[in-house]
Amino acid sequence: MAEKSKILIIGGTGYIGKFIVEASANMGHPTFVLVRESTLSDPSKSSVIDCFKKAGVNIITGDLHDHERLITAIKQVDVVISAVGVSQTQLADQVKIIAAIKEAGNIKKFYPSEFGNDADRSHAVEPAKTLFATKAQVRRAIEAENIPYTYISSNCFAGYLLPTLAQSGVTAPPRDKVVSLGDGNAKAVFNEEHDIATYTIKTVDDPRTVNKSVYINPPGNIYSFNELVSLWEKKIGKTLEKVYLSEDQVLKNIEESPFPDSLIMSISHVVFVKGDQTNFEIEPSFRVEASELYPDVKYTTVDEYLSRFV
Repeated sequence: MAEKSKILIIGGTGYIGKFIVEASANMGHPTFVLVRESTLSDPSKSSVIDCFKKAGVNIITGDLHDHERLITAIKQVDVVISAVGVSQTQLADQVKIIAAIKEAGNIKKFYPSEFGNDADRSHAVEPAKTLFATKAQVRRAIEAENIPYTYISSNCFAGYLLPTLAQSGVTAPPRDKVVSLGDGNAKAVFNEEHDIATYTIKTVDDPRTVNKSVYINPPGNIYSFNELVSLWEKKIGKTLEKVYLSEDQVLKNIEESPFPDSLIMSISHVVFVKGDQTNFEIEPSFRVEASELYPDVKYTTVDEYLSRFV
């Protein structure tokens, strides 16, 4: 059996990063995390760091702006996964990782911070338009340097949207009224975070995923907003009042909202109005679908996830 690749995760203490670190360690990969000195002394991150240590994860201090430390960290591994935050600055700073990978010369594959919609298939308005454009620029920089890559399009984080049925200003799935962006018929994909991490790590040593976009689109997680509401109504035995916002009204709301609310709303617009997660075919020559590649992964379905809240 081939030896498992050594993996460095940058942004490993962040929202999706910690799931990726956990999956990497659980699946037997020698796992390294690049952590800033300030993060190590941050009380809010101490439990995450402790969990990493208990799992046998190697903590390396450094950050994207310390080129020499970054190269030293990269030289210890085979694969680099970036899970840096979604601010435009952090995403753009990934060019520093690309430069360090190019100089180190030993990396078999790089994963830029994607974990959402496909950046090359976006119909976003501002401010999400700039966010996706930045991700696309990072992709082009990777390709220009001939660094082998895998792009992960994980679509919606279930933990962000399903506990509220994608409603703003609530803390539990509504039991009286829901607001739909658009007509509610665009299909989206809702994936549990552990599953996103598992599929991501599964691709690491899989030659079928080199220089490909991997879409996490398991069939049990593809729902329109209307279908999602209908499923919830069946679970609670109650019909909800439904309010539909026209696309013009959604765009007006985005324009009038302060940042970062406008960013969240503009991402919701491309997901729930434009249908950017499902409005295209997966072309096998450069795109593959995770649940088809790894039918052994028992993923959490939307149905199972929503049952937690009944």
